[in-house]
Amino acid sequence: MMLNFFDQFMSPTHLGIPLMALALTLPWILFPASSARWLNNRLLTLQGWFINRFTQQLLLPLNLAGHKWAAILTSLMLFLITLNMLGLLPYTFTPTTQLSLNLGFAIPLWLATVFIGMRNQPTIALGHLLPEGTPTPLIPTLIIIETVSLLIRPIALGVRLTANLTAGHLLIQLIATAAFVLLPMMPAVAILTTAVLFLLTLLEIAVAMIQAYVFVLLLSLYLQENI
Repeated sequence: MMLNFFDQFMSPTHLGIPLMALALTLPWILFPASSARWLNNRLLTLQGWFINRFTQQLLLPLNLAGHKWAAILTSLMLFLITLNMLGLLPYTFTPTTQLSLNLGFAIPLWLATVFIGMRNQPTIALGHLLPEGTPTPLIPTLIIIETVSLLIRPIALGVRLTANLTAGHLLIQLIATAAFVLLPMMPAVAILTTAVLFLLTLLEIAVAMIQAYVFVLLLSLYLQENI
């Protein structure tokens, strides 16, 4: 039987029923619930500190109108980090390796920022399509270029997250397969390959967190342009 490295990215099914909804629901179950006590345990304290620091950093360049997005962006950040981290466990499925899911996150939120800009400041929002001081012959060309660059933003968000996670998972599987094959023939090389696999896993943990942060950060920058 030939090994297909892309089988790990197929949506899991059980009795013909897609389990994507279960994979998306599981992360919310893992978060500890807040309590009414004055002093919480260490996990809740650490979680609250992380959320507060991230929210402050994210909303720093935004005005008061953008602070309404704090709950959405922070929840999306935690959700993406949890999905990416759970996908690094053995025999698990990573929903964020699916381009359709990432575009489902990116397109509605990007459209919301565009609609906010067109409603609150239509002149400034449309002015982004034509830089100030543009020569007259270049105006039609620049408008087309800026429109395409605006429309490609949600696609870039989804493709960036999908490509980074997919590449990392493929590298981990390739190196793990190589270590398993080399173990009976060249044990020393297999041990060295396993060490490389361990370092790559640590790198993928960092990538899983950074890509979730970059996704939300770019959304906040798009929001900043339209408020």
